[in-house]
Amino acid sequence: MAPRVASAVLASALIRRAEAEGGFGVVVAKGDETAGAIAVILAEKGRKACLLERALQPDGRYAWQASSQDVEKAEEFERLLKRKRSFDPDLWIVELDIASAERFAAEMSAFD
Repeated sequence: MAPRVASAVLASALIRRAEAEGGFGVVVAKGDETAGAIAVILAEKGRKACLLERALQPDGRYAWQASSQDVEKAEEFERLLKRKRSFDPDLWIVELDIASAERFAAEMSAFD
């Protein structure tokens, strides 16, 4: 199995990548520095576009998967994030506001 990038390093790399493309990134919630799961809220011009979660695949690699949760319903979305953090306190939540959020999401697999 290939070595896994530490969660803190991956979160920082995602933020730097967004900033390099003229966007903005922030850690909403910190998890375990080494092995915490990561969820990324992608926004475009302040409007949330999607929630991506890094998930272990059957072949042992990681991939980003879009959540089916509607991110436009703010109260429901906030409850979802709180529920995820209560279930997994090691979860990192990173929000990235970037132009062309869909394209950025498609390119995120390069971080694994």
